[in-house]
Amino acid sequence: MKELGLISNLTINRFTDFGAYLALSDGGEVLLPKGYLKGEEKEGDEVEVFVYTDSEDRPVAVTQKPLALLDDFAVLEAKEVTKFGAFMDWGLPKDLFVPKGEMAKNMEVGQKYLIRVCADFKSNRLIGVSKYRDFIDPAPKYYEPGYEVEGLIFEKTELGYKVLLEDRYEGLIYANEVFQPLEIGSNRKLWVKKRREDGKLDLQLLPVGRVKYDEGSEKILSLLEEKGFLPLHDKSDPAEIQAVLGMSKKHFKQCIGQLFKARQIVLSPEGISVNRD
Repeated sequence: MKELGLISNLTINRFTDFGAYLALSDGGEVLLPKGYLKGEEKEGDEVEVFVYTDSEDRPVAVTQKPLALLDDFAVLEAKEVTKFGAFMDWGLPKDLFVPKGEMAKNMEVGQKYLIRVCADFKSNRLIGVSKYRDFIDPAPKYYEPGYEVEGLIFEKTELGYKVLLEDRYEGLIYANEVFQPLEIGSNRKLWVKKRREDGKLDLQLLPVGRVKYDEGSEKILSLLEEKGFLPLHDKSDPAEIQAVLGMSKKHFKQCIGQLFKARQIVLSPEGISVNRD
């Protein structure tokens, strides 16, 4: 069944008390349960659906879209872990099962992991695979320092944050170069710092060549580049500055003075914004 794991526009063949049967490309049919029908459909209409298998491994169509399609990667949260494998939340009524043999490491409930959706042709169902390196290639040589990329942040380690690029290349943002919280599962604009001999990439949050400041100033500037504005100023309460930036008011004033002198920020009575001039 070539529709398995994909979004497809399928034609309604007929209706039953349970829902509508949709035509598959191989001549078969798949059920779209009644709960997914609006009540205004008729035979011959096309419906956009995702096809996977239900709890009894029978093909079923739903109008919901999962967080990842067949052969795609996504960062998913483990909802249940058993001795046979883990069940991941991918936005559908039936969780995505990661067999024990397809785990890169033991999983814990509530933690997020990089998962690739694959077809298990023995059982004709979709499964998750966390052994992501089986699908990773060396980055091409045009990934040179300064090259701008979009990356999926998928794991935090002692070294830093692991990043997936284009669903096939791996990169790392070093922990000592991160001055703001990075959310696992978020997509970020990044820049290549170095392409290593093994084809893996060292990445950074700032464009290559941009002047670096001390750690506190970097933290402020990184937050401003993300949010555009911070409602903090030299009259702000020290406790508020501590809560937002994790620094003293004295250090904060030193940092914004450095950034203002370098024409990186604009100061106003309401707060700080990035200087776009």
